Amino acid sequence: MDRLLLVDGHNLLFQMFFGMPARIVNRAGKSIGGTLGFVGALLRMMRLVQPSHVAVLFDGEHENPRAALDPDYKSNRPDWGEVPQEESPFSQLPDVYAALDYLGICHTETILCETDDLIAAYARTWAQSGEVVIASFDSDFFQLLSDRVSLLRYRSEKTVICTPAFLREKFDIEPRQYADFKSLVGDTADHIRGATHIGPKTAAKLLHEFDTLENLLTHAGDIPRPALRETLTQEADRLRTNHRLICLDGKAADEPLLFTKAQLCYTPGGQTAFSVLEAIGLRP
Repeated sequence: MDRLLLVDGHNLLFQMFFGMPARIVNRAGKSIGGTLGFVGALLRMMRLVQPSHVAVLFDGEHENPRAALDPDYKSNRPDWGEVPQEESPFSQLPDVYAALDYLGICHTETILCETDDLIAAYARTWAQSGEVVIASFDSDFFQLLSDRVSLLRYRSEKTVICTPAFLREKFDIEPRQYADFKSLVGDTADHIRGATHIGPKTAAKLLHEFDTLENLLTHAGDIPRPALRETLTQEADRLRTNHRLICLDGKAADEPLLFTKAQLCYTPGGQTAFSVLEAIGLRP
């Protein structure tokens, strides 16, 4: 069975740029730590997953369509245009693209949607006939988990591959309930405020009883605890907006799936991160 590795490009670049132990420069004095870490992690992930096909997807420079739903969405993120170049992960993005080109790995920037949406669209399409492994620390991808879709959270020897069983053990919910769950508990990383008085255990308990967020909100008046009943009644509109911000149904990707199955084919060539950087002129 074909196996597609989908890499959340910016997620991995940020992880490597800020996760390297020290500023690494090449022989010409150019900062290469993020690029070196990105390529090394990608090669190790591919050796672990053994994919037949690979794509790396990045967010393009365009208005975030979810900001129209909630201006606070991701408003806590820094403006990288105001950060000194050497402190910005984006300064090494051209070198990452050059490395991917050298490796023959398809990559693109989104035009109309977030990377999450495009990854979801690829995952739902490919899972119909093959396996999909998504490489990212973005927890939103938990909602895509299935018997054919898994989530790889890369951390060297502590790498974890998440399956539906992982999610059940961690939160006691099903993947199809994760967007509902996160709508209730919120997400500080994306500046999404959850429901008052509702934490992970309460959210899971409510979803066990009502199955979905919409059913919960529809029957909020039946909840015996006054505080919960009041919260869900008064905050229903915001919680529905949360769900629209979080949900990855694959339909939000208005742009087409750019790469054919043949284009995404990948055959390992035995490269190392150092040999790739040498080949693209960065000489570690």
